[in-house]
Amino acid sequence: MRSIKQIKNIKGSRVLLRVDFNVPIKDGKVEDDFRIKKALPTIEFLQKEKAKIVLITHLGRGEESLKVVAEALNKYIKIKFVPDIVGNEAQKAIGDMKDGEIIMLENLRNEKGEQECSKVFALELSKFANIYVNEAFPVSHREDASIVLLPKILPSYAGFQLEKEVESLSHAFLNTKHPFLFILGGAKFSTKMPLIQKYLKLADHVFIGGALANDFLKAKGYEVGKSLIDDANYDITEELKNKKLILPVDAVVKSGDKLVNKKIDEVGKHEIILDVGSETTKNLASIIKDSKFILWNGPLGKYEAGGGGATKEILKLVADSKAESIIGGGDLVSVLSSLKANSYKQKANLFVSTGGGATLDFLANGTLPGIKALE
Repeated sequence: MRSIKQIKNIKGSRVLLRVDFNVPIKDGKVEDDFRIKKALPTIEFLQKEKAKIVLITHLGRGEESLKVVAEALNKYIKIKFVPDIVGNEAQKAIGDMKDGEIIMLENLRNEKGEQECSKVFALELSKFANIYVNEAFPVSHREDASIVLLPKILPSYAGFQLEKEVESLSHAFLNTKHPFLFILGGAKFSTKMPLIQKYLKLADHVFIGGALANDFLKAKGYEVGKSLIDDANYDITEELKNKKLILPVDAVVKSGDKLVNKKIDEVGKHEIILDVGSETTKNLASIIKDSKFILWNGPLGKYEAGGGGATKEILKLVADSKAESIIGGGDLVSVLSSLKANSYKQKANLFVSTGGGATLDFLANGTLPGIKALE
């Protein structure tokens, strides 16, 4: 990938900067602006070089306005929001831009051509600029028009955060330090099975938590009650035999209206596993202390239902450890943001990925469609 630092004759150039500002919104306000802040160094660099910057992003599944996102961005850097994508209003606004100015176009997914990966839509967008920059790692696993087609039409470059994501996440399978602990939580068993198989080979310890653990515990013959499990019947016989695999030995379960810490073999038929238990947390703490590299994706419990205790406790342990650590997954990053530990995000040995599905795909495959398009 070519870095934006390699762009020549940038002054006065119109730059289509694909960011990912698909951020959580609550009561008409941006709830977590982590992704917005991570894109600022690239935006500020281009502005300092006197480029005309056209920000493009999506929000949700479409039919939503980016006005509230533009308001959140304006707290950090002055921009103009244009409620249009490829129409006359957008064309006029871009035509009137001065060097160093920034505008944001409306939600890309409001146009069907974005997710349909339409060449016609990509060509319409490309007319707005003579340079394309991808600063949208979290959506670079999608084959959308603004991700995989624009780089084929315009000279294309990678933004600073995209470069950091590739460099940092590559440490998980290139020149990794050992002992290496891989922690995997969340749900979606089918999408995470390739990761489990890959890192059972690469890591020294693989801890499975979250809803994923329920599938493993059930396969081992344990009662998981009414806990969330995957409907598909996967054969995980070989994975269960692997000595690197670590499963919870106890859990926080919902029993009636109460949350109770129980050993795994004590879970009842009508109970729901919401989190890993105190003994499991204690065991994991000792492994964290001895680890030199930690990779973690996905929460260990259903925190919105009262099962976030272990995730918060272990996040603090990982952040305070001396190990080089990478944390990824939207839900997990939201938990980190909720802690009074935002200083953790500044730690030199802790990298917090902006991606969710993109992080998982990159860790499994070593690249993404949006990255390939830049090569």
